[in-house]
Amino acid sequence: MSRKVIVTCALTGAGDTTGKSGNVPVTPDQIAADAIAAARAGASVVHIHVRDVATGQGSRDVALYREVVRQIKASDVDPVINLTAGMGGDLFIDPSNPTVQLPGTDLVSGLERLAHVEELRPEICTIDCGSLNFGEGSQLYVSTPDMLREGAARIRELGVKPEMEVFDTGNLWFANVMVAEGLLAPPPLYQICMGIPYGAPANPGLLQAMVNMLPDGAQWTSFAIGRNQMPWVAQSVALGGHVRVGLEDNLYLSKGVLATNVQLTERAITIVESMGSSVATPDEAREILNLGQGN
Repeated sequence: MSRKVIVTCALTGAGDTTGKSGNVPVTPDQIAADAIAAARAGASVVHIHVRDVATGQGSRDVALYREVVRQIKASDVDPVINLTAGMGGDLFIDPSNPTVQLPGTDLVSGLERLAHVEELRPEICTIDCGSLNFGEGSQLYVSTPDMLREGAARIRELGVKPEMEVFDTGNLWFANVMVAEGLLAPPPLYQICMGIPYGAPANPGLLQAMVNMLPDGAQWTSFAIGRNQMPWVAQSVALGGHVRVGLEDNLYLSKGVLATNVQLTERAITIVESMGSSVATPDEAREILNLGQGN
């Protein structure tokens, strides 16, 4: 029997991509429509950020999440819903005076980042497993061990499965510590995020090394951004993992050809199936990840 691979479609993200492609969904209607279409195309999981309708920038507005989730649940498909809980960790500092926060900073407590999770109780939410320099300039993403332990404990109380976002080997080290401390119900779910400056580079050897660090029984996905998105589908399947694609991570189907979330989902499914595996249905994904069982 072929192995079941969970395919996640990450619909929009929070990056400054809306001016680069008209296919990036912004409004709740657009995000929900893309989620529904990706699920119809075969995605097992839809990963959801929301955006401010006026500016197109990432948002933590609970009402926006509420409307996206409402529309998906009212549709004819039932994908696993995975809500980001990473918003609220952005810190921009003045390099000449690091105590000064610059415009663009959105820095709140770990528990405040869970406001929409508290209300909507998705099956999965993300938890970003460490702080890092986020690209060029003076932007930092802040996620401390104290924040992470507190957040993981609350997520488990809510019965939600945390997807641990791992941007570098130190993030993976701490994710493993949380598993060892019993903060997460089995099986732990890891998302290995590669190619994001300045986290883990998109290097196949590094992916193999990180997979070797995972605890027994872990479930994991990996992705790489930009042109490495589809090669990483193959890398993940070959190493026994699940896969993620979508406009959050890559805007192009091929050089110069802008993609849609459906097209990226369909291409990922083709790769998965061509490698002798099959795509998990949403219910099969729920069984693999033990969702709804006191996560």
